[in-house]
Amino acid sequence: MVLVSDIYQSRSDNEAAIILRQDPVVYPGPYAKGEFTLSEHQLRSYRKNGFIQLRGLLPESETAELLREARELAAASGRRGLPEAVLEPGGEEVRSVFRVHGLSTVFDRLTRDGRLLDVARQILGSEVYIHQSRVNLKPGFAGKEFYWHSDFETWHIEDGMPRMRAVSCVVLLTENNEFNGPLMLVPGSHMHYISCIGQTPQDHYKQSLRKQEYGVPDETSLRFLVQRGGLQSAKGPAGSVLFFDCNTMHGSNSNISPFPRANLFLVYNSVDNRLDDPRGGLRPRPEFVASRAVDSGLQRL
Repeated sequence: MVLVSDIYQSRSDNEAAIILRQDPVVYPGPYAKGEFTLSEHQLRSYRKNGFIQLRGLLPESETAELLREARELAAASGRRGLPEAVLEPGGEEVRSVFRVHGLSTVFDRLTRDGRLLDVARQILGSEVYIHQSRVNLKPGFAGKEFYWHSDFETWHIEDGMPRMRAVSCVVLLTENNEFNGPLMLVPGSHMHYISCIGQTPQDHYKQSLRKQEYGVPDETSLRFLVQRGGLQSAKGPAGSVLFFDCNTMHGSNSNISPFPRANLFLVYNSVDNRLDDPRGGLRPRPEFVASRAVDSGLQRL
């Protein structure tokens, strides 16, 4: 059911708009303290910047296993032509694999790991489920860029996510450095919603997962955000974990170095933030892109 009054409208006008965030960044709830929850200092940093990076959270041996699983999954899904496998624009190399927690028991277990799940519950103040999971690969010399965007803008318009009550957990499966296209974020950008120009075509995901054309912020709005908050890259060793708010503006450059880059994305959404109908009369995107199969939440291992 779509709300009559939508404070986060987008892609419905010929002009862009900058809208002040109307939702909490960290939600109150029963998960403020736990075995792996963030400290008060870390929470303040997350509230201020819209993200926090925990360097070396996962040990080297565990991260190496996850990287092997990601590469094998990408190779197998590419060979089989699975819809979850997204190819590079203009190429045949696998760019991303979606719904990895449904394709791999290794990744499914990781979604329930307290080191990740405790933080997601703490930030969102509720039980959570996996809205989307994917592996993003950037092979050396060939990995293309991901242009600036807010995930929430896409999830709100194309999936019907009502409010900003989701968090992305990014596990660095390889070293992310200044050469191989690390994720770049705009600190503080989560406090402003950028309403974008353009009317979304049906089944836009078939193109947007390779190269996004709608839901892309205008340059004036990007300058506004960067002038206020600056830029920060999520560089770090393999095993580092980045948590970032669903409305944080982010993107990454192409990888023209010889060094491959691989990251795992697990998107936790509150069970109290279930998807409505997409905006603008769009058909819902497939389950492997945006899950509507919500139960009472993930069971912690």
